[in-house]
Amino acid sequence: MPLVQSPMKRYVPDLMSLQRTCEVNYMALMKLLPPGGSVGAERRYQVGNGLQFQLTVSEESRFTSQVILAQHNPELPSYLQARIEIRLYHDVRMAEVCAAQQISMLQPRYDYPNKKMHHRDEKEQVNLFLADWLRFCLNHGTSCPLYPSDAA
Repeated sequence: MPLVQSPMKRYVPDLMSLQRTCEVNYMALMKLLPPGGSVGAERRYQVGNGLQFQLTVSEESRFTSQVILAQHNPELPSYLQARIEIRLYHDVRMAEVCAAQQISMLQPRYDYPNKKMHHRDEKEQVNLFLADWLRFCLNHGTSCPLYPSDAA
């Protein structure tokens, strides 16, 4: 009797888990964002030797904000440095990753395999990565001045 391979089961996002992650990310980001939160506001965090992350408010509206999280490490080429765009939904107190690295407009799921080799759960993974980074920064990071003249 020949073995018949069953087709791969289609990935279905766990919306409750993703929503929980987005709520936790929102609360952590609110602790880390620069006071005032107007467009252009920035805050840097030093984590270890030579590793910095910068949060920049890039858009602001009544119910949403957009924040860019960028890694600054002069020893690494730019393509290896994290860059994440995050949309904050203030009315529901959630933060969702909208774009990460070279992926813009993350889809809730991807068929697999696909031409760009995205994981089936790429959106969930980048939101979990953001949660890990925020937890790490809250536990180990220190806010530092943006420019040497700010230290005076």
